[in-house]
Amino acid sequence: MKKKNLLFVMPSLSAGGGEKSLVNLLSQINFDLYNVDLFLFSEKGELFTLLPKEVNVIKPKKNHLIFTTELKNSLGSFLNNRQFHLAYSRIMFTIKNRLIKNSNISEQYTWKYMSVSFDILEKEYDVAIGYLEKSSIYFVVDKVKSKKKIGWIHTNYSNSGMNYKYDNPYFKQLDKIVTVSQECANALTENFPDLNNKIKVIFNIISPKMIRKLSNEEIQDTYLYEKKYINIVTVARLSKEKGIDQAIKSCKILVNKGHDIKWYVIGEGNERERLEQIINNNNLNNNFKLLGIRENPYPYIKKADIYVQPSRYEGKSIAIDEAKILGKPIIVTNYRSAKDQIVNGVNGQIVEMSEEGLSLGIEQLIKEEEIKDNLVSNLAKEKLGTEEEINKVYAMF
Repeated sequence: MKKKNLLFVMPSLSAGGGEKSLVNLLSQINFDLYNVDLFLFSEKGELFTLLPKEVNVIKPKKNHLIFTTELKNSLGSFLNNRQFHLAYSRIMFTIKNRLIKNSNISEQYTWKYMSVSFDILEKEYDVAIGYLEKSSIYFVVDKVKSKKKIGWIHTNYSNSGMNYKYDNPYFKQLDKIVTVSQECANALTENFPDLNNKIKVIFNIISPKMIRKLSNEEIQDTYLYEKKYINIVTVARLSKEKGIDQAIKSCKILVNKGHDIKWYVIGEGNERERLEQIINNNNLNNNFKLLGIRENPYPYIKKADIYVQPSRYEGKSIAIDEAKILGKPIIVTNYRSAKDQIVNGVNGQIVEMSEEGLSLGIEQLIKEEEIKDNLVSNLAKEKLGTEEEINKVYAMF
């Protein structure tokens, strides 16, 4: 049987949930049936080394690489080569990004300027997948020749801040719109009722065997996890929607009550400077640590006493599924899709979305060992692998 040609499109392989989901999916692909290309806007990313060797990575051409350099350098290069349309697009890209404060909307409305730096791909595919909302999907629609086109949405669209009027003409050109939970599917249906027949739920693919194996590695920060402290871990991008500011303030409440807390956040993002300031202002430098990216976060989760997801909104959090696999007592805020992963009081605790709600939930697990043990016991009985979701992916192909 002739192999089908697949293309996945992603901005980069940084250590985000969507990126991790893609690497997990590609690790399950049957390469005897499919040739797989991966187009990345940037080769940067902590997860790059985890790609299966069978995946062919396609790099953007020179114009896009120049476009993404500093404004002065990119303008100089384009003007010297009399590429005036690219110079104009680069200027407009910068202006729009500075004027539009919402990062999701700015990515939407700057696409038309960035898109001129990409060529249409020469190869024709059987299936092309924009594996992340916004520019990955726009690229598949505008720059790829394919018999079938699929867009993947990893967030709750209603809470994302994206403009549905911009996405609507793109989504109409897709054969399928995949999302990662039923709550996320409901949000898409609310925003795009005419496209309901295209929407499909496929859960993020996770492998308990792989996660447990990786969790046994030694952590690189040997000074962490002192036994006299309650050690809390959060894995999240440092961005407003992840609610790390709420976590810091809840940590302050717990410390003021006399609890010995060490709270570690694994992840990076554009909120780092603001979050560091909040940590400093609350005198929590010894209690709340932004560790940055860790290529293997699993030993950090395994060693924790409690896992906390303080988000304002999520699609379907891979980090929560990973914490469940590692048997951690879990606390999440009551964002809209929390109940897709956590049954309150059974396999985790869902608390009010505030610093007070978080601190009360954490304090309950600290004081009431029986509740904590019950959560862990229930997780041990739960079926947590989702490798079979790859069959839903094949069915679309």
